[in-house]
Amino acid sequence: MSAPESEFKPSRRSPEGLDRAMSAAAIVLFSFALGILSVLVPLMAVRAGYTPAQIGLLVAVAALAQIATRLGMGALMRTFPDKWFLVGSVLMIGSSCVLISLSNVLWVFTVSQLVQGAARALFFTSSQTHAVRTYPSAVNASRNVNLAIGVGALLGPAVAGYLWEISTRLPLLLGAAAAVLAVVPAALLIRFPPFAAKASLGDQQRPRLWRRSGVQTACWMNVAAGAWKSLLDSYVPVALSLAGQSATVIGVLVSTANAAVLLGSAASGWIRSKGIKPSLVIGVLTTGLGLAAAGPLAPLAVAAGVALAISGIGAGVLQTVGPAIAADYVHPEERGDALALTGTYRAVALFLAPFGMAGLVTVAPVTAALLAAGLLITAPAASAWRRPKYST
Repeated sequence: MSAPESEFKPSRRSPEGLDRAMSAAAIVLFSFALGILSVLVPLMAVRAGYTPAQIGLLVAVAALAQIATRLGMGALMRTFPDKWFLVGSVLMIGSSCVLISLSNVLWVFTVSQLVQGAARALFFTSSQTHAVRTYPSAVNASRNVNLAIGVGALLGPAVAGYLWEISTRLPLLLGAAAAVLAVVPAALLIRFPPFAAKASLGDQQRPRLWRRSGVQTACWMNVAAGAWKSLLDSYVPVALSLAGQSATVIGVLVSTANAAVLLGSAASGWIRSKGIKPSLVIGVLTTGLGLAAAGPLAPLAVAAGVALAISGIGAGVLQTVGPAIAADYVHPEERGDALALTGTYRAVALFLAPFGMAGLVTVAPVTAALLAAGLLITAPAASAWRRPKYST
């Protein structure tokens, strides 16, 4: 099911064209700041003397904040315009950068991670809902959002790794500055009305969102993408650091994975056209197998980079096609709830992946734990072939 709100391609001077440009600018700046945090949080924790298990728990704290925030996003987006969640989230990610630059004391780390998690929930849900209301195609909207995210995620880790050699606080302050700049384009977005209340949609006998086949698949795609992102932001830098790679190399390798996400997002329209099941299988296999190989290959920078690139391509497919499927298979006024639901599944994976890894690394090396986690991500591919064929 798809109900586009516009059947034409707007020029850059039209309100929709300007909105897309402003949205892209805000997304790039936000993901740039987030990319800096994704590299520096584990590196600063390692330098401060925290164990790999403790680092996993810190990352899980951010995921808990995401879960709590996303659970209420559906109701919030039926009350307030989505643009204000974008404005609030960029201010919050900047605050997270400032907090962690002040001290490596555990409670400061924890508060920073809580703020970061809530910011991610607000930002990624609202940026997707805003995009699907300005594009005629949900997959195109999701693709362009993820391409903008990928640009920032590509630049952030590379800059963080390079500047880390100069000063540990400089990249964090740069991330905070980027977040402040993002307030301007976010505030200039079109003020779409909140989504309609559930009672106004009629047909109350429809299955709950999570029971609809397309939405279910989208949720599992987001689970795999969330687990990948969580591990990329936590144990991948730790594994590379323990393997003797420098901060600069680690930043480049994480940026390589994020650059590959752009390729996966760019190919998402073609992959989506093949159907839901092929999209799921292609996405989870490349994501999981690439991540699984990255752990044992951590001492070899080039080989680890190739493995991370493969995993990034799969993650790009998952995090682009998944939300698009969810948006296409619900009523237009349910898109806020559907995207919040798939985002909640992603947030749960962001929590469980580092939490599970924290347990694994107490009995196995980090590289072996990454291998196991990568293989686990591929599990939905096996189960997909036993299900009835989905419509496209």
